[in-house]
Amino acid sequence: MDLEYQILLALALDLLIGDPGWFPHPVRLIGNLAIRMEGPARRLQPDTRIAGLFVAVAVVIIATSSVWFLLFCSRLAHPIMGDLVSVFVLYTGIALRDMVRHSSDVYQALISGSLFEARRRVGMICGRDTDRLDETAVTRAAVESVAENMVDGVTAPLFFAVIAGPVGMVAYKAVNTLDSTFGYKNERYREFGWASARLDDLLNFVPSRLTALLVPLAARILGERASSSFSAFIRDRSRHPSPNAGQTEAAVAGALGIQLGGSSYYSGQPSDKPTLGDPVEPVAPAHILRANSILVVTSVLVLVVMLTIRLIVLKC
Repeated sequence: MDLEYQILLALALDLLIGDPGWFPHPVRLIGNLAIRMEGPARRLQPDTRIAGLFVAVAVVIIATSSVWFLLFCSRLAHPIMGDLVSVFVLYTGIALRDMVRHSSDVYQALISGSLFEARRRVGMICGRDTDRLDETAVTRAAVESVAENMVDGVTAPLFFAVIAGPVGMVAYKAVNTLDSTFGYKNERYREFGWASARLDDLLNFVPSRLTALLVPLAARILGERASSSFSAFIRDRSRHPSPNAGQTEAAVAGALGIQLGGSSYYSGQPSDKPTLGDPVEPVAPAHILRANSILVVTSVLVLVVMLTIRLIVLKC
């Protein structure tokens, strides 16, 4: 089976069943491996940055080589088995359905009037403190999570899948998981997680910008503010502390006509981020569903663009 069809089947599988909670997801296995390697690496290498770099490289090598060996053995057993394993590996790297579901859960809690439940649910998809958030802040946090994680959870995995197949996708997910595990700017991980964070920034550089450039087109398709999306992307994308997260957050903020960013708390510490977009509309729970629609359409557009480029290259 051609890789293009494998990716399409994997995306369809994700949309159909998502990520069952009982399933031992490979990303969780990668995260557990990274955590288990942290202690020995710190003991063997006193230079914290080098220790963190060693763990990052080792985890990526172990994850990709394991998947390569699994694919190799399955193809030796039978070509159809190889295709099935490839589709399965690709499916595990896509999180479109779960992103929509988790953010929609926040929306449902808000419209039902349960701010406490909305805070709990948004705390599952963002890293900020949620105990003091009002309805507007909860909504903003959910939209920001959708806008930022559309790259990490969907478009970047698809990008690397098209370029390098299941092994390429797993390499990306390993780096992304390392950043989620160690990429904190606190005393424990500021030095140890430096390599993981920089690798993640590097791999997300192109996918984040490609995704953000396609958000205005998605906005046009959905009847949102396409021109405002592009304007906010050009004007505000570099204002975010992250070199990549601001790309899609700015584009989505412009598309929805709302302002993202501002003050929040992380582990009890205040954080004032620059604002992205213009407050044309007051932030409301319905913006979560509109952000989800942009997420889905943009993801499809990224896949169409990448597959088209792949087919053109293969024919040359």
